[in-house]
This record gives sequence, structure tokens and C-alpha cells, in this order.
Amino acid sequence: MQDMTTGKPLGLIVKFAIPLLISNCFQQLYSISDIMLVGNLIGVKALAAVGAAAPLFFFLVVVSIGFTNGLTVITAQSFGAKNYKKMRKSVATATILSTSFTLLFSIIIFCVLDRLLAIMNVPQDIYDDTKIFLTVICSGVLMIVAFNLLSGLMRALGDSKTPLYFLIFTTIINILLNIVFIYYCKMGVKGSALGTIVAMTISVISCLFYMSKKFPILRPRHNDWKLDLDFCKQHLIIAIPMAIQFSIIALSAAITQSICNKFGFETIAAMTAAMRVEQLGAQPMLSFGIAMSTYVAQNYGARKIARIRRGVFQCSMVSLSMSIILALLVLGFGKYMVGIFVPDDDPEMTGRVISMACTYLNISIVFYFFLGQIFIFRNSCQGMGNAVIPMVSSIVELLMRAFAAIYLASIFGFVGLCTASPLAWIGGAAIVAGGYFSSIRKMNTQLK
Repeated sequence: MQDMTTGKPLGLIVKFAIPLLISNCFQQLYSISDIMLVGNLIGVKALAAVGAAAPLFFFLVVVSIGFTNGLTVITAQSFGAKNYKKMRKSVATATILSTSFTLLFSIIIFCVLDRLLAIMNVPQDIYDDTKIFLTVICSGVLMIVAFNLLSGLMRALGDSKTPLYFLIFTTIINILLNIVFIYYCKMGVKGSALGTIVAMTISVISCLFYMSKKFPILRPRHNDWKLDLDFCKQHLIIAIPMAIQFSIIALSAAITQSICNKFGFETIAAMTAAMRVEQLGAQPMLSFGIAMSTYVAQNYGARKIARIRRGVFQCSMVSLSMSIILALLVLGFGKYMVGIFVPDDDPEMTGRVISMACTYLNISIVFYFFLGQIFIFRNSCQGMGNAVIPMVSSIVELLMRAFAAIYLASIFGFVGLCTASPLAWIGGAAIVAGGYFSSIRKMNTQLK
């Protein structure tokens, strides 16, 4: 556990963020291993099928992350305030609400899956594989939610190392299972999805056993499980807007993917490979953003507003530096990273796919600064319990991304589609930065 209400802010944030960075990189490896194995062991069409499924898979993951992270904000605030009774009750409440959320969420997804695939313009030649992949993933969404909740609870106490260890464990199992299911059992894209769910299940069971022994402070007592509607409301006021915020982000990605699907499977494969490289490059900035959520939540609970301002400023400057370095790395090595995901059995087609992927990366890297600031200010707002501003920011991102994907793509083709993310980042960064400074001013006024 780590109390982040004392000590040098930047040092604490960096110490907390480094395990998160390694964790996020392994999480990307978790996803990248699927793409590499599918693309190289099955083929480009299978790669395109997983890519077409990516927005809905992304939707499942990020909504569960948003909801569970929202539930654990009060846990972190209670820990910062040294109110351990409230913290234990928060753990029980978060468990009840996340389980209920998962059951409802799974039913809805299964009922509308065919309709969603039709709306997304999934090509007929990859439709069946896309549906098979998503059906298996949706069957195991409970494990995705459980893993994110357990990780969020540990991070609420300032522990970012233990979730890392379990993610490394999960990633290794996932890669091994994918090799078995895809290469030896010849299960195709179904094997990729099944490997993910089985690995996640093993990790959740192991994590529960470990936490029961090593984190007794988090273990709810009998009375903590009694449902308190007012306390549930306090959690949901934060968790629901965060889930909506993340769902809007996922929806904007789905809109982009839907337009991309109209360009054919080569373009889908190119965007799938490029997005994996971009997601990997964004991990340092994302890790600092997640660290800010716990740092701000604990200091908000302790009412140390000056520490919040100092930590956010210092972290923002670090994020600026990282965005420049990452842009240079992607510019220099992006072509080679993209090539990892694309099979070379057809050199002419491979060349076209890599060329399109590099076009996207060369446009997006110029705007990494705005992406980094979104992570910092969004998570800071959430740490203070303000989930409305990040949600508004996500709506702006959705509108900007939809404008580029629908209107600019119709005029400039693939290049217009490539501007969707940069425009969304600019709009989103402006909203969360303004919301953060407004929240700080209000808190200063309240504490005077």
C-alpha cells in the first residue's frame, strides 16, 4: 500500500506509474499477441475479422474499466481519509454493483450483437469469423469486469505492482493458450477469443486467493454486505458517468471502424495494425494518467488541494516530453512495428497494407500532446469525483471523430479518415483541461 498524501508529488506519481506502464505494455502485448498469431497463423482475412470485432471488444473492456474505476474512487478517497470502515463497505458495494452490471450488460450485448455487426458494415467475407470471436468474448465478460475491479481496488490503496504481476501472469497464459488453440487445435479466431477468456478466468481466481491473504484491510465484514441504497447511489453517481464516458469513446471508435469497413479488408487490416502500434506508443502517457486518478483521489480525500495542483502540473510537463519522444520513435520505427502484424505471403498486398498503416501513424503522431493531456486532466477530474466533465469531453470527442470519419473521409478518402483521432483529441483535451481548472477553483473557494 502507498499513502500518496505525503512526500514529493512527482516522485510518488512516477513510482506508481512505472508498474502501471509495464502493466499496460503487457496488456497491449496481451492484445498484440492475438493479432500477431491470427495474422500470421490464419491470414489477412482473419486479421481483418478480429480488427472488425475490435471496436465492440474495446467497448466491452473500456466500459468495464470505466464502471469499475468509478466504483473504486470512493474506496481510494476513504483510504486517503483513513476511514477504513467506509473503505470496506465501499469494496462490498462495488462488488455487488459490478456483478449486477455484468449480468445486465451481457444480456443486452447478446440480444443486439447481430444488429451491431450490421450497423458496422462488417463485410460478408469476414462476418462469420467476426461474430464467432465476439460471441466467445461476450460469454466471458464477467471475468473481464472482475479482473478490472480487483485491479482497481488494489490501485485505490496505492498498490500498482500487484496488478502488474497478475497481468504478466495472464499475458503469458494467454499467449500459450492462443498457440495451442490456434496452431495445434486449429480453432481459428474462436481459439484466439477462447484463449483470452480462459487466461482471464485463471487470473481472477488466482487474484482473489492472493488478495484474501495479503490484503485483509480490503476484506468486507458481514455488516458491510448489507445493501445501503444511499451509498450505492454515491458510487453510481461516479461510476455511471464514467461508464458512459468510456462507452462514448468506444462508440466513436466503432463509427470510425464502420467507415473503415467500407474501404475493404486491406484497409481494415492496415488500421488494425496501425492502432496496435499507436496504442502501444500511448501507454506511457496513459500510465501517468491512471496514476493521477489514485494520487488525486487520495489527496482529495485528505483535502490537500495544493498537492493536487502541484502533482497535476508536474505530471502534465512530463506527459508533454513523452509525447515528443514517442512521436519521434513512431516516426522512425513505425513501419517496422506495423510489419510485425502483417503476413508477407503476398508482397504486393503487404506493401499496400503497411503503406496505409504508416499514413495513419504519420498523421496522428503530430497530435500526441493533446492525447497525453486528456489522460492527465480526465483522470484528475475523476479522482476528485467529477465524472460529468470527462463525460462531456467524450461527447465532444465522439462528435469530432464522427465528423472526420463521415464527412472528411467522403471527401479525402483514407486520409480524411486518418484525421478522426487527432480532431477528437484536440476537442477532448480542451474540455477536460477547462473542467479541471474550474473544479480546482471551486474547491479552493469551498475550503476558504
